[in-house]
Amino acid sequence: MSTHFEYTPRGVCSRKFLFELEDGKIASLQVEGGCNGNLKGIASLIKGREITEVIGLLEGIECGMKQTSCPDQISRALKSYINA
Repeated sequence: MSTHFEYTPRGVCSRKFLFELEDGKIASLQVEGGCNGNLKGIASLIKGREITEVIGLLEGIECGMKQTSCPDQISRALKSYINA
């Protein structure tokens, strides 16, 4: 069964993450705003992976002088989904 999940990231250029999650895996990710090519690449790389694996891969990545990044915000979004 597929689940739709939306998340509003903080501290980055992206405005919204739109996830489709299925059986504990990422079915798809669409991002509004942000670096289009990079985020499409990330979405392609995480497709089909376990949610917990993606959190481990992306958590803590920084962007320039920021203490977060779009990948880090993706991990935070997935953590909030798990904890909900």
